[in-house]
Amino acid sequence: MKEVFGEIRTQILILGTLVGIMWGLEILDTFVFRHGLDTLGILPRNAIGLRGILFAPFLHGGFAHLAANSVPFIILGWLIMAQSIGNFVAVSVICMVIGGLGTWLFGANALHIGASGIIFGYLGFLLARYYFDRRLSSGIIALFVGCSYGSVLWGILPSIPGISWEGHLFGFLSGIVAAKFLAE
Repeated sequence: MKEVFGEIRTQILILGTLVGIMWGLEILDTFVFRHGLDTLGILPRNAIGLRGILFAPFLHGGFAHLAANSVPFIILGWLIMAQSIGNFVAVSVICMVIGGLGTWLFGANALHIGASGIIFGYLGFLLARYYFDRRLSSGIIALFVGCSYGSVLWGILPSIPGISWEGHLFGFLSGIVAAKFLAE
């Protein structure tokens, strides 16, 4: 039982730290840098924009944007972490790199920021994992995630100006790649 609580404590610490970094950066960006940090996002087909692959998931276009990303980041991230912290790290890195590169290569000529690419990656991973590993627990999680978050899949299509549907699409696809790569 002590090991279980230790694992949960570690999961809370990791997720809390990542979300805390996002909130801390948004506070600094808003009140100190006057949204200047947002220029560190992904700028497609521009060499300097490659740095956004690392920074974009931590930057947001305001507190409403960050709040909208925080809850699904925590829930979907924890569902991945429940299997293993190693999977969470691997899925996060795969989604950041592949999703970010896809956005950099094919995204609209605008700054792309926010954790939603990673969130869509988590969604893709959790939905596709059962297809690749055929474990009952993965199927139950996929069913829960599909019922709870399936409607957001419309976000991978161009719809609302100013929303990086490309980041959503390539994040989602990178999650499927992660599911294939991490299948046991």
